[in-house]
Amino acid sequence: MSGKVKRNGKIRGAVAAGILLLAGFTAVAQAGWFDGVFKKSPAEIAKSAGVVETADAVKIPLKALDSGKALFLQAEMGGRPLYYFALKSSDGAYRTAFDACDVCFRTNRGYRQEGNRIVCNKCGQAFPSVRIGEIKGGCNPHPLARKVEGQYLVIQKGDIAAGKNYFAGNRS
Repeated sequence: MSGKVKRNGKIRGAVAAGILLLAGFTAVAQAGWFDGVFKKSPAEIAKSAGVVETADAVKIPLKALDSGKALFLQAEMGGRPLYYFALKSSDGAYRTAFDACDVCFRTNRGYRQEGNRIVCNKCGQAFPSVRIGEIKGGCNPHPLARKVEGQYLVIQKGDIAAGKNYFAGNRS
């Protein structure tokens, strides 16, 4: 076998291995395995979800919540970031809450979603999605007023601003 044939075989093998690695990486990324590594900012999340801000309200397209996955958002008000989230719970209701509670808010760690539950990042207490926005006190996510208008879940900016005492500053 000539050197040229061996070299072409090695190149083809390397190209095939590269294609397989790229396909595998793409499949893993599509599965969401890198969500924690390549985390989007709340502004990027809002933009990709089609969230619309007006002078007095935040409008979240209902279709952005239909998957049941919580949409974690941030508003800048009075020079301070305020965090909140919206989701469609397992009973089909659209719900909103501040990304803070009456007990752990001073740590400014908020919540995460695990399946159909919202979990406190400080104490680990978990809440079924059907309780979000309905129960307050303790470690429950503090409710945030909302209403459905047409194809949007609407949150008034004044209601978001009312939660300013739950947020001392930026999150790390």
